[in-house]
Amino acid sequence: MKYIDRNGNITIEDSGQDKLLYWMYNSPIGRKLLKILIKPGISKAAGWLLNQRCSKILIQPFIRKNHIDMSLYEEKDYESYNDFFIRQIRKECRPIEGDENTLISPCDGKLSVYPVEEDSRFKIKNTEYTLESLLRSKRLAKKYQGGYVCVFRLTVDDYHRFCYVDNGRKSKNYRIPGVFHTVNPAANDVCPIYKENTREFSLLKSEHFKTILMMEVGALMVGRIVNHQEEANVSRGMEKGTFEFGGSTVILMLQKNAVTLEKDILQNTQNGYETIVKMGEQIGKKWQV
Repeated sequence: MKYIDRNGNITIEDSGQDKLLYWMYNSPIGRKLLKILIKPGISKAAGWLLNQRCSKILIQPFIRKNHIDMSLYEEKDYESYNDFFIRQIRKECRPIEGDENTLISPCDGKLSVYPVEEDSRFKIKNTEYTLESLLRSKRLAKKYQGGYVCVFRLTVDDYHRFCYVDNGRKSKNYRIPGVFHTVNPAANDVCPIYKENTREFSLLKSEHFKTILMMEVGALMVGRIVNHQEEANVSRGMEKGTFEFGGSTVILMLQKNAVTLEKDILQNTQNGYETIVKMGEQIGKKWQV
């Protein structure tokens, strides 16, 4: 795993979890085990267990292992592990940057950006995707040809709430059922996870960035994507929803000539690095002719 922050500091990780996932996706025995683990019922069962009061015993070990700074979060007596996992951060710890022409990150995560070709194709590492396969809609895919796909990969130590990136009118939520692969790059090297995983999306007719497609992708051991609103008027920085336990992904699809993305983020992706971003942080500006 290769991360880089906005100051250019590089982190390269090769954790035990990464090695385990690589083995599972690249060995015959591991792939047999995966056929069981990625089923929706397994993630739902794990989610049920982590909603029980007895799961509170997992909270303190998780905090220590992942070096979570709890001073950033609102004080609360958590009722379960999942209650802790969607903990609320203090507002002052996630300020909304810039003015109305600033595109902000919808969440904490590791960001990669990919240009969409005119045939609606884009490539993440070794896996090629089409917007049509991701959205299950040829008509909708055409809207984003020539634009960008922004992939925000959340790991277990990230803040698992996400927000709207501009004022506008939000559509209803569209759900595409699927399985629950991990979103770790070890899986994407061998499997088209983003067109197989359970996901939800909505369209935001924004005031400043044309129509933005916002998608949430479930992952291994994430049994639930929670979106707070159906069709509604929404505002920049307003909370959109939460993920329960596990890694997960938020995707923004940007139309052609809607946004000028930050140069460092584009360059980092080209160099094979995911850029560490925080919710509310500037990632682009309104397109100027």
